Amino acid sequence: MTSTAVILAAGLGTRMKSALPKALHPIAGRPMLRHLLASVEAVFDRIVVVAGPDMPQLEAVAAPHPVVVQQERLGTAHAALQAASLFGEGEVAVLYADNPLISPVTLRRLLERRSGGDAALALLAMRPEDPARYGRVIGRDGFVERVVEWADATAGERAERLCNAGVLCAAGPRMAAWLRQVGRENAKGEYYLTDVVGLARGAGERVAAVEAPFAELRGINSRAELAAAEASVQQALRAAAMDAGATLTAPETVFFCADTCLAPDVTIGPHVVFGPGVTVEQGAEIVAFSHLTGCRIGAGAIVGPFARIRPGTEVGAGAHVGNFVELKATVLGEGAKANHLTYLGDAEVGARTNVGAGTITCNYDGFAKYRTRIGKGAFIGSDAVLVAPVAIGDGAFIAAGSVITEDVAADAMAFGRARQAAKPGRAAALRAARSKERTKP
Repeated sequence: MTSTAVILAAGLGTRMKSALPKALHPIAGRPMLRHLLASVEAVFDRIVVVAGPDMPQLEAVAAPHPVVVQQERLGTAHAALQAASLFGEGEVAVLYADNPLISPVTLRRLLERRSGGDAALALLAMRPEDPARYGRVIGRDGFVERVVEWADATAGERAERLCNAGVLCAAGPRMAAWLRQVGRENAKGEYYLTDVVGLARGAGERVAAVEAPFAELRGINSRAELAAAEASVQQALRAAAMDAGATLTAPETVFFCADTCLAPDVTIGPHVVFGPGVTVEQGAEIVAFSHLTGCRIGAGAIVGPFARIRPGTEVGAGAHVGNFVELKATVLGEGAKANHLTYLGDAEVGARTNVGAGTITCNYDGFAKYRTRIGKGAFIGSDAVLVAPVAIGDGAFIAAGSVITEDVAADAMAFGRARQAAKPGRAAALRAARSKERTKP
C-alpha cells in the first residue's frame, strides 16, 4: 500500500520574531522544510504539506507536493486532519516542519516498527542531554503507556529521560479516526496531536516507541535553537567532506551549504563560506576567507584568499583567482589568471589569459547588463577598464590604465588613455610657489 507523509508547516513561529514562516528559516542554506522533504522523499510514496493561509513562499518550497491549507490555526491535530482525505489505506506519518533533520534511516525504522503488527501506533522518541520541558514518554520494553507534558508531570515522571519528538505513524483510516476524536479541553483550547496517543491507549491499542538521536529529532522554535541546529549540521557536513577525501585545514571555521559538492583532494582553507550551488572539482584549493555561491571551480584551480565567486561563474581547470577578486556570471578559462583586486562581471575569459591588477569589466549602464568577451592567451594590463559590450581577440594586448570601449582584434595592442606629458622643473616651481603662499602674513 501507498505510504503517506503529512508535514505540518502552518506555524508562524512567533518565538522566531520574524515575518518569515518558521519552516522557511534556513539551515546550511536550505529552508527547514526542504531539509525534511529531502528525507521524506527518500522513504514515502506520497507527501502532503499542511500550510497556513497566505503562505505563497512556503507553497513554492513545497512544490511539487500537494499543499492543503489550515485556514484557522486550531492546533496540530486539527492541522493534520486537514489532510485526512489524502491519507489512503496505507501507513501515514505525521511530521513537523520544525523537526527538519530526521534522517531517512530513522523514518524507515518508524515505518518498519509500525508494520511489525504488534502496535497500532508508533512514535519517535529521543534522549536529549537536557530534557528541559519536553513531554516525557512513560512506558517500558519499547511500548508507551502515556505521554505526559512537562507541565503536568510529577517529579518522578520528569526524571524520565525519554522524551516525545511528536512524530506519529499509523494506518491511514485509524489515524483519521483518532484525529476526529481529539478534543480541545485544555488551557489553549487547541486540538493537540499528542492526544492521539491517549486515544489509542484508551482503545486498548499498543503504542510503540522508536528511539532516535536527539540531533535528528530536535525541535526548532527559536533563533537560539536554529543556531544550535546550524552548528550541529555544519559539524556533520564538515565530517562528511573530510570522510569523502577533502582537506579542511581548520574545519571549525568552514561553513558549508547543504548541497556543497567537493571532489576528493580538494583543500579548503580557514574561514571559507559556501553558499548554495557550489561544486569544487578534484585538486582545487579554496584559500582562506573566500566566499563562493552558485559556481563551479575546475580541477586544480586556486581561489583566494579573500575571493568572492558569485552565481553563474565557472573557473576553469588550473585557473587562478587571487586576493580581493570578484567574479560574477563569468567563465574564466583553463589556466587563466586574475590574481589581484579585479572585478569580472558578465564576462568570458579565454584559456591562459592574464588579467592584471585593478581591472574591471563595466557590465552595467544603469539600464541593462552587457557581456565582455576576452579571447585566449590575451594580456590585460593593470587598471584596465573594459566597457561592455566589447570583445578582445585571442592574443591581444591591452596597455595598463586603458579604457577600452571598442573591440580589439586578435594579436592587436590597444591603448585607451591620454598621452603622457612631462614638464621639466615644473614640480620644483610648484613647490616653491606654494611655500611662498603659506608664509604670507
